[in-house]
Amino acid sequence: MISFLSGEIRNIFTEKSIIEINVAGVGYEVVLPSFVMDDVVNEGKKSGENITLEIYYHSTERSPKPLLVGFNNQIEKIFFEKIIQVEGVGPLKAVSALIFPVAIVSQAIENEDLTILNQMPGIGARAAQKMIATLKGKLIDIISESRSANVKESADYLLRDEIIEILVGLGFKESDAIIKMNDVISNNPEIKDNLEEIIREIFKSK
Repeated sequence: MISFLSGEIRNIFTEKSIIEINVAGVGYEVVLPSFVMDDVVNEGKKSGENITLEIYYHSTERSPKPLLVGFNNQIEKIFFEKIIQVEGVGPLKAVSALIFPVAIVSQAIENEDLTILNQMPGIGARAAQKMIATLKGKLIDIISESRSANVKESADYLLRDEIIEILVGLGFKESDAIIKMNDVISNNPEIKDNLEEIIREIFKSK
């Protein structure tokens, strides 16, 4: 069982969300949830630099090739192990779905916030309800620890909720508000923390 890897970055494939790590001459291919890959990119990590990742190791008789999923810390790994306990959410689906940091997803589950959960790829209304039914009340420690580790993630969650609430109040459908908000933040990352600028850009592109 591999619990963590510490070594030199050989390659970073952002589109596939995969990182190759050279550990004492052995190459490991590690799949990263989008939010972890975002951290790698934002920190400016490059080939030749050292990195340490917590690893979730998965293999089955049907799929004997091991799947290594990488995380920044133990909190993220523990959350992943909890979310794959939800019926219909296996490791591969969970990796694809986790585009938001742990603090945001865990808080959304606790708040029964379908607005956030339904933005996750592959997580429809039914899967979101199962996540809430399975995990609500079981993530308090994770929410607390992840907030302590990164206060900004909690602020991002509150900002997104506030933007959606404002847009719905101005007559947008909730689904349209989510799409517009994500498009603007994706195309204008420099204003992602500025509520007024995001709202302004949404109306400019309307």
